[in-house]
Amino acid sequence: MGDDGLTREWRPAWPCSVGSVLRPHRRGAGDPTYRVDEAGRHWRGIRTPLGPATLCLQSRPREGDVLARAWGPGAEWVLESVPAMLGADDDWSAFEPRLPVLADALKHHPHSRLGRTGLVMEALVPAIIEQKVTGQEAFAGFRMLVHRFGERAPGPGAGLKLWVQPTPEQLRQVPSWEWLRLHVDPARSRTIVTVARVADAVERTASLSPEEAERRLRSLPGIGVWTSAEVRQRAFGDPDAVSFGDYHVAKDVGWALTGTPFDDAELEQYLEPWRPQRGRVVTLVYLAGLRRPRHGARMSPRTHLPAKVTRT
Repeated sequence: MGDDGLTREWRPAWPCSVGSVLRPHRRGAGDPTYRVDEAGRHWRGIRTPLGPATLCLQSRPREGDVLARAWGPGAEWVLESVPAMLGADDDWSAFEPRLPVLADALKHHPHSRLGRTGLVMEALVPAIIEQKVTGQEAFAGFRMLVHRFGERAPGPGAGLKLWVQPTPEQLRQVPSWEWLRLHVDPARSRTIVTVARVADAVERTASLSPEEAERRLRSLPGIGVWTSAEVRQRAFGDPDAVSFGDYHVAKDVGWALTGTPFDDAELEQYLEPWRPQRGRVVTLVYLAGLRRPRHGARMSPRTHLPAKVTRT
């Protein structure tokens, strides 16, 4: 891995599964900012407040710790953030399962944690790309955006073909026709450019209360309840964040807990007794693998792109 990186050995107070905590940060199997190597080490290309960094995380059950190594201008910053990223700030003690199915899921997953990165733009840009499109289309768009306008991750990240997301400045300069080439329609590209213009203010929401952070995020044009929740889950580790408006979440949770799929209004009403821990209910449903059978019609990819894109 090279000898020029910084190293940290962190000993969590619980058996920490790096892969399960970091899974929400991986945007599809081909995510250029995330790699898992043959040794089971998790690699991330991260843009920190101090610059790009390559982070390598490895669970070591025998030693009871996590070995972290980092390279680049943001190496020290990202190593300092490792405990929070892996869930050290998360606390399930106030959560009441209330239902046998949730109690059973919690019993079988007692060491589940919600991590927080504190990096809002890192979570916000791919979430905007994922608005109202299929996962396949969203992951492809994000992959092309990073390859075309991002940069190689520092240190050994380059050899692993690991990338870092574009800077806000780079996002602001992407021409309209390039967004179309990336399969990102004008509505979503406008939203990305808008948040990139106020990126510093967006990043500062990480230091606010969950309620105030949600209010400020949703005050931005094009940022609704779903996008805000997706960001708060990853950047803030907010246990109350629920992705209302998702194509599957309401149906899956309703089916798992009552036997009948919900719509968003029904899900919101049903989850109210768990506030401010509503997101944990959804987390446990998916940890237990309680997705409803997929017999209905699937969401189809959109066809907003013209047959031929020309520069104007």
